[in-house]
Amino acid sequence: MKFAIAKQVLLDGLNQVVNVVASRPSMPILSNVLLEADNGELRMTATNMELTIVGKVPANIDRAGAITLPAKKLQSIIREMRDGEVSIDVAKTVATIKCNRAQFKLNGLDAEEFPTLPEFRETREFKVPQAMLSKGFKCTEFAISSDNTRFVLNGIYTCFRDGKLTLVATDGRRLALFENELEFPESQQIDIILPSRAVQEIHRLLGDAGDVKVSITHNQAAFEMGDTLLVTKIIDGNYPNYRQVIPSHYSERIELPTEELLEIVRRVSLLSSEKTNTVRFSFSPDKMEVLSSAAELGEAREEMPIDYKGKDLLITFNADFIIAPLKAISEDSIVLDLIDQSSPGVIRVADEFLYVLMPMHN
Repeated sequence: MKFAIAKQVLLDGLNQVVNVVASRPSMPILSNVLLEADNGELRMTATNMELTIVGKVPANIDRAGAITLPAKKLQSIIREMRDGEVSIDVAKTVATIKCNRAQFKLNGLDAEEFPTLPEFRETREFKVPQAMLSKGFKCTEFAISSDNTRFVLNGIYTCFRDGKLTLVATDGRRLALFENELEFPESQQIDIILPSRAVQEIHRLLGDAGDVKVSITHNQAAFEMGDTLLVTKIIDGNYPNYRQVIPSHYSERIELPTEELLEIVRRVSLLSSEKTNTVRFSFSPDKMEVLSSAAELGEAREEMPIDYKGKDLLITFNADFIIAPLKAISEDSIVLDLIDQSSPGVIRVADEFLYVLMPMHN
């Protein structure tokens, strides 16, 4: 195998795929990236057996072939090279890499040893705007549980039903839900749980334009975005009935400016207790106060005029759990629905985003 390629093109391609390479893989070959050169393009594949990413970049191919090379080491070598054309010439399992006056000989492993991509048969297929899926992940991934004893919560519930794409994440103390209309045949309806790591990588690869083609089998899902393909195993299990934790009514509905609320909570939480990280919201006619205190630090308070005519209400939330959704929301305002100090609060943005948050009890 022998090919030439612009340094930055090769580096960008490697950056797309090598994130999934494990630092301590179960097999030596999983430390490597598979390089396949043919038909004017270089195809790069990296996998950890749970997650696989394949990328393609244009290259000048002198001699077609394939090899696997240490992924992180190859990435480091290409990154440190001066800009210019990189040539890679492979003899058996040794790659000679040249750029300008630099030369490296990097030992690899036979491409035949690299795991093959799973075959996708009897799939359900969907086309989702990349911008929609990216926004959906942004609005939900922060609520994914990291508790390995409840493995079905270690990902995003992804549902294609009733002409909608619904994404849900919860860790038992909060729940984030994103929903948007999407056209697909009723016969294709399905719901799966995407692992957290896969969500991170898909989100990283998504752009603002074009569609992502989603293909789903009984145990895997593939996401095709332009010249990049990501294949992931899906979490096997039944996601809990998330609808039952969403309050069916509210006593007070308050519209609040997103950015100003985010800034106030950030400021006031500076003096919240490190152990509980709580902030208190006090609502009274035409006024909201956000308060925090810690015996070892002191206390903070900030007031904001609001359009509120309801009863006096005091409720306590974890500051980080308020900050996370506000950072993800791009709209200018949110609606906060409250019942009382001991019932969940709900943040809403139009019909697209909903966030249920359990109050903290002092």
